[in-house]
Amino acid sequence: MRPTRIPPSSSVLLYDGVCGICNSAVRTILRYDRDGTLRFAALDSGFALETISRHPELEGLDSAVYVRNAGQPNETVYSQSAALLQIAAYLGGWWRLALAAYVIPPAVRNWLYKQFAAVRYRVGGRHDSCPIPTAEVRNRFLDTA
Repeated sequence: MRPTRIPPSSSVLLYDGVCGICNSAVRTILRYDRDGTLRFAALDSGFALETISRHPELEGLDSAVYVRNAGQPNETVYSQSAALLQIAAYLGGWWRLALAAYVIPPAVRNWLYKQFAAVRYRVGGRHDSCPIPTAEVRNRFLDTA
């Protein structure tokens, strides 16, 4: 497998590419991302599989994963509710209000995350395949054709 090239110190959001809610969240992030530096990759992409191989704690995880400094020696991963809070911090502005959730113990936040994740397809639907991003943002998606 050929390593995926991304800019140094980039952050990448790994997401469920067939989940309707996840795809809607990615479109929302793209709309509010002032810096335009966050990259995206589906959980079943080559980039995601490379990342998971470097972080065994992610094996079998069906969750959003925020990867800071992707591909660098100081690469850090955040999953489940911590990933969502990292995105809120990245977006800044009024999204930072969500950071108040850090007062909730991680075990409780992740339990709530898992409860919603268990019904996400019923709530938001499921695509047959990962939707192809528009030409304007395609360069921000890793492993797209």
